[in-house]
Amino acid sequence: MSLQAQDFNKIFDAVIAKYHVVDDVDQPFENIYEASTIEHLLYRKCWIDTVQWHYEDIIRLPEIDPIEALALKRRIDASNQDRTDMVEYVDSYFLQKYAEVQVKEGAKINSESPAWAIDRLSILALKIYHMNEEATRESASESHKQACQKKLDILLEQRVDLSTAIDDLITDIENGDKYMKVYKQMKMYNDDELNPMLYNKK
Repeated sequence: MSLQAQDFNKIFDAVIAKYHVVDDVDQPFENIYEASTIEHLLYRKCWIDTVQWHYEDIIRLPEIDPIEALALKRRIDASNQDRTDMVEYVDSYFLQKYAEVQVKEGAKINSESPAWAIDRLSILALKIYHMNEEATRESASESHKQACQKKLDILLEQRVDLSTAIDDLITDIENGDKYMKVYKQMKMYNDDELNPMLYNKK
């Protein structure tokens, strides 16, 4: 049986909980799933997102040393590239899985691929985790906690809606009602052949 969005959410929640046991961007990573599985890709994808979430927190520290901030910006750039690569691996999984599906006449393309929708689901899991932290933080004021609880409720509703949309999209692809067309992300800022700030230095 194919995985559904609720399975993706369970994987993402498990990754985020695992990260926060140590709560250190430099902690070692160990994937609990076999390399040939979609679960392996999703687990790795969410770990990258979780580490990057905390990179973004650190770089916003008012007292951060400029040299450290620059080094961290390089790590964020590399993390962004890793994230994009993982999304493309996930899409490759779906392309292979549904390669033999007979696409129906009149089938339509979706505005985003399954993997990019799942990418949003991973980020949403992080928002939910951290908004829940704020909604239950003992040192916060009641007004702060109440405001964060309202935001958390919206995020949880959003997860239900996005999960439903992802399941519908995958079902449509399975049935040939929609088809996948994947464009490689042509990021330019990390490429010394495409970024003028880099190739002009040669």
